Amino acid sequence: MRSIITTILLLLSFAAFSQKYYLFVGTYTEGDASQGSKGIYVYTFDAATGDVKPVSTAAAVNPSYLAVARSGKFVYAVGETHGANPGSVSAFSFDKATGKLTFIDKQESAGADPCYITVDAQRKWAIVANYSGGNFSALPIAADGSLKPAAQTFQHTGSGADKGRQEKAHVHSTILSPDEKYLVVCDLGTDKLSVLKFNPASAGKPLTPATDSVVSVPPGVGPRHTAFHPSKPFAYVIEELTGTVDAFHYSNGKLTSIQHISSLPDGFKGDIGSADIHVSPNGKFLYASNRGDANSIVIYAINQATGKLTVKGFESTGIKTPRNFMIDPTGHWLLVANQGAKSVVLFKIDQQTGLLTATDKQLEIPTPVCLKMTPTK
Repeated sequence: MRSIITTILLLLSFAAFSQKYYLFVGTYTEGDASQGSKGIYVYTFDAATGDVKPVSTAAAVNPSYLAVARSGKFVYAVGETHGANPGSVSAFSFDKATGKLTFIDKQESAGADPCYITVDAQRKWAIVANYSGGNFSALPIAADGSLKPAAQTFQHTGSGADKGRQEKAHVHSTILSPDEKYLVVCDLGTDKLSVLKFNPASAGKPLTPATDSVVSVPPGVGPRHTAFHPSKPFAYVIEELTGTVDAFHYSNGKLTSIQHISSLPDGFKGDIGSADIHVSPNGKFLYASNRGDANSIVIYAINQATGKLTVKGFESTGIKTPRNFMIDPTGHWLLVANQGAKSVVLFKIDQQTGLLTATDKQLEIPTPVCLKMTPTK
């Protein structure tokens, strides 16, 4: 019996590992740094080999962050505006048979420079962070995937210790908790995390501030993105301005600080610009990206009992301006969008150590800044 169970588990593991996915790449299309990008690029990704093949392209203006509906049949993209007010959010249908995106419609994001978008599992709401607007908005999604005008907008005020970057509120991400009962909002400009209750069934107002909903992080750090542990009560925040990570115990909308740790090597003296953060699917490791002069991915081991982090190493091979990165659903590959190098590079993840190994897998693509995946079937 044990051998039969082992065989079944191996087959299930192989099936997951050999799964094929569509890879979506969001880019910048305007300005000197756009490198001629057209919008959103679609590829197939084979998790068994790491092979990536081009499929299609959809025109869009500065689709710098994407959200893929759980079904994979709809994709939503922000449209940054370089400070102009307002920005936009676009909806696309996605045909898994052909790999093509079709534009549906577009709505205003209710603020300047939308930089992050989340879509809930029920595909009822698109929640958007507006960086220059210092606010975030909830846009209803219709049954056909189209967007309706923003139903709720929360405006932040205030500033931070870094007068050059924190002269006002700068909302940088809107991330739902794993159970989707709460939304965590990072404000880079005010050094605060806001937690709101999320009820997708609520007509017109899905978000309400939770009790004791505002959590402060150390002055001048600039919180940017949040990552939740897949099975433990831990959450992690990458801080752009100081290259640090804050670890929290998380329970029912409550964040309690447990650690503040650097994402850079000891003695690092260069420019800092941390960007993204993700926990491996097995929950053993945390990864964060550093732009600036570091151009690296830091690897942490996660203590499963306490949630605290220990630096395991740094990977810099082929990395330049890693604005966004992702771990594929199988947990065997880490893909980095090199905004400054016109490329997406792939690393193999060691399942025991979490360390990364460079591969010869690489995409040449103009200004890649956001990576998302969905199964091909």
